[in-house]
Amino acid sequence: MGSDLLARLDAAVGDWIEALVRAHHRRRLVRAGWARVFEPSPRLWADGDPPARPGNDVEILIDGASFLPRLVEELDRAESHVHIAGWYVSTELALAREGGRRVLIDLLAELARKVEVRMLLWAGAPLPLFRPSRGDVRDVANRLRDAGVEVALDSKERPLHCHHEKLVVVDDRLATVGGIDLTSFCGDRYDSIRHPWRPALGWHDAAALVRGPVVADVAEHFGMRWREVTGRKVPPAAMAGESGEHELQLVQTIPEKVYEARPRGAFRILETYISALVAAERLIYLESQFLWSPELVEILGEKLRRPPRDDFRIVAVLPSHPDSGNDNSRGQVGALADADEGAGRFLACAIYARDGARAEPIYVHAKIGIVDDRWLTLGSANLNEHSLFNDTEVNLVSCEPDLARATRERLWAEHLELPIDEVRGHDPVELVDERWFPIAEEQLDLRDAGEPLTHRLVRLPGVSRRSRRLFGPLQGLVVDG
Repeated sequence: MGSDLLARLDAAVGDWIEALVRAHHRRRLVRAGWARVFEPSPRLWADGDPPARPGNDVEILIDGASFLPRLVEELDRAESHVHIAGWYVSTELALAREGGRRVLIDLLAELARKVEVRMLLWAGAPLPLFRPSRGDVRDVANRLRDAGVEVALDSKERPLHCHHEKLVVVDDRLATVGGIDLTSFCGDRYDSIRHPWRPALGWHDAAALVRGPVVADVAEHFGMRWREVTGRKVPPAAMAGESGEHELQLVQTIPEKVYEARPRGAFRILETYISALVAAERLIYLESQFLWSPELVEILGEKLRRPPRDDFRIVAVLPSHPDSGNDNSRGQVGALADADEGAGRFLACAIYARDGARAEPIYVHAKIGIVDDRWLTLGSANLNEHSLFNDTEVNLVSCEPDLARATRERLWAEHLELPIDEVRGHDPVELVDERWFPIAEEQLDLRDAGEPLTHRLVRLPGVSRRSRRLFGPLQGLVVDG
């Protein structure tokens, strides 16, 4: 009786705090003129500028061993300029490691001798308790300047937040948008889709390489921030002609009152996520470093409590222990598991690299959302208050079913350790029920019994106490002024 009463009290307090966080966020965005964010649109695109643009070519590059050498190839082709914006960079990061090692600082020095190279970095954490610190970033900037790179450090952040986007623009003809930082800080990003066990932390991530009209939107975003930080303009990007058949939209998080050019900010990543999740009918697939957002968890929970159809499913791939997040994501996993009530509609997984009896978590750093194989987003934004309200972030959105489905199939082939032909064309809900659930449950049982894992996927358990799953939302309430 006592434990049941405590559980009900704990849940009530939790519901109250999460409602408080959501109300705070709503008031803030209404004041900033962004009330529409909370009004789902059946179009799934974000309203306003920049709009969805047709005529693009897009290449989804999964994991660092696919993206980083490909980036080197495109940088080598630069003819006029290279613009890079990042959270942090490591000058000694090897971007290519097979058929000739290419280190970032050497590559940028070569580029700077023939084209203009500009790099815009977050200035670093102002308190030395956190890293990368202002001093860490200044040291990196000095090394880059010695190599001929023009560097600007952006300290126009909201308190306790950062500039988190990761993008590259080459000659205004090509751009990359995604989750892969050009750094080895906290972990080596150079990992392959096979994810073999290695002494370094395994790392799962993704980025998109685009050509076509959307490149001008990426370039304009970089140019706006560069101008705000340095007071100097970069030449405006001309809108490229059509390069492919994909319609893409650039969406951002820009906090209000940070940049003079964007006094109201931009909250289009949250806007398109809310629309897509509310519209979901059969399948929501998420990969994220954090799953904290009370706004999105509320939508997901409501979908589980009142599913749009019997075969509705949600699958989330998350880190086993998110850096600086500890148990928070697993806490929201617990909230969603409670909403599911054992119906088998919700599954959260971590992924592991293994070598015989050894198994170590692979850090999930990808930021991907796929809904009903008709909506796809990929970029730098996690599903937490930092990325949706307070950090600068950039994502791409597609409403093209073929691209969404093909991307999901490639990711599922990797995680399920299956040939792509055993995933392609198969019903996704059947794969969830017949592959994802049995594998993830079996591997959790093996791990709990101290037995060697036989597969990469392991079900991620939630935590039972509501108070344990409120650290993320509470942190958001404290730091989100």
